[in-house]
Amino acid sequence: MISRFHFPDRLPAGGEVALPEALAHHALRVLRLRDGEAVVLFDGSGGEVDARLAVRGKAVFARLGEARAVERESPLRIVLVQALASGDKMDWVVQKAVELGVHAIQPVQAERSVLRLAAERADKRVAHWQQVAIAACEQCGRNRVPEIRPLQPLAHWLGAHRAAPGYVLAPGYVLAPGGAKGFADEPEPKDEVHLLVGPEGGWSEGEMAAFDAAGCRRVRLGPRVLRTETAGLAAVAALQARWGDY
Repeated sequence: MISRFHFPDRLPAGGEVALPEALAHHALRVLRLRDGEAVVLFDGSGGEVDARLAVRGKAVFARLGEARAVERESPLRIVLVQALASGDKMDWVVQKAVELGVHAIQPVQAERSVLRLAAERADKRVAHWQQVAIAACEQCGRNRVPEIRPLQPLAHWLGAHRAAPGYVLAPGYVLAPGGAKGFADEPEPKDEVHLLVGPEGGWSEGEMAAFDAAGCRRVRLGPRVLRTETAGLAAVAALQARWGDY
């Protein structure tokens, strides 16, 4: 399989580009690629470019070849609104959600979130999750990198997404074990979809009341209670199978 790399700047139309140090190190030292080997580069703006490595001492370049306007994005724009989870669960959720085709990921601080992040520490974690998303795109073939949006308290995010009192801008589905309906009972969305996934302890009663007031719909994923790192991914797969590109 040909290795794929995300190039951090806009790729020119032909010619040669120098690979950043971190990218060059990964290509030569981790993947053990050699001078002249074929690779694929993408810059996140859409499409990908065939290239060949050119190693000159400690510097590594890529000779650009044919550009292909290939897209692998889902027609269903899913925004995963994920409550902070502890340990490495957030890394797992970001990686797999990108592979499953989400449009963006919005981390939120919920009342029962075990993990607490603020200020500079939050910014560093979001930057880390963005790199996880880039690596997932390199692996799965996506040429557009989903945005990992800045962490917000849940109340702030919900307030910003109300077009008017009692409504949200796009369909919002709240995963709730006691929900009366599944996705099979829902109408096809016309715009992007917000999928809200709670933390390890679930959403609080106050948060659920706020979702109800905002017009979000409670949905269930069968009779079993899923962990936070499982529930969102299962729901994304269900949405893609029903209205996306599966």
